Amino acid sequence: MARSFTEITDLTREEVFEVFDLCAKMKSEEIAPKPLAGKSAACIFTKASLRTRVSFEVGINELGGNSLYITDNEIKLGVRESIHDVAKVLSRFVGLIMIRTFAHSDVTELAKYASVPVVNGLTDLVHPCQVMGDYFTILEHLTRDRYKIAYLGDGNNMANSWLNLASLLPMDLRIGTSPDTPVNEAILKRAQANGESRILVTDDPKEAVADADVIYTDVWASMGQKDKIEEKTRLLSKFQVNTALLAGAASDCLVMHCLPAERGREITDEVMDGPHSVVFDEAENRLHIQKAIMVFLLEQ
Repeated sequence: MARSFTEITDLTREEVFEVFDLCAKMKSEEIAPKPLAGKSAACIFTKASLRTRVSFEVGINELGGNSLYITDNEIKLGVRESIHDVAKVLSRFVGLIMIRTFAHSDVTELAKYASVPVVNGLTDLVHPCQVMGDYFTILEHLTRDRYKIAYLGDGNNMANSWLNLASLLPMDLRIGTSPDTPVNEAILKRAQANGESRILVTDDPKEAVADADVIYTDVWASMGQKDKIEEKTRLLSKFQVNTALLAGAASDCLVMHCLPAERGREITDEVMDGPHSVVFDEAENRLHIQKAIMVFLLEQ
């Protein structure tokens, strides 16, 4: 059965660093593997995308393959045809499947029945490629024995993915969010079970960012939840990443955002465009980390 990447915990700690090593070597052009030469990769999009679509299509091309953009209107995954059947059919045609969708169960079911690697480009539960690229970006900019990472905002797929990484790698992870916008409880417990990580969930943004090496945020209302923007703003406004909040973090802290950003809501212009921001570095690293993930899976 092919190895897939449905969430970060599909990898071991050692494999996470193996992917980071591959990423560094490909980004520096030390190696240029072509595991998709002569093959195509199916890219299924239920959710619209800028970074995910472009970074995967460019990455697939650079790995020697051809990218096929498939929308939900075309296949109606699980409605027009069962996920089981789609997985079996696509596996006869392509060398890899990437999917960006709403329900995480669609990704895990696709991976269960596909005989080629399946990569999770995003679900409502987790966004694993993003956080892998984010941590790689941190490694490029800061050297610490253990990173103090403050995530501020909605307890969404980004917060869940940081918790997943904390269940594998030792870190001091603070989740600053409202009690009414919690992270996934099962994912939280899994991270807390890693005795090498310190996990704090707090509704006090100052406590979350105290001496933090990294301050991370995301939109308060994710795709499919825009009708809740006013409610989320009321619950999360004190978690806005602004100059005053940065004053409590480490003097050389990094500011990160997975994009797209709603400037003036979860993050201010002066911070996003300021000297602490590595927002566009992490956006670029989506390309490199996803190439590394695909190479890793295809070489198993």
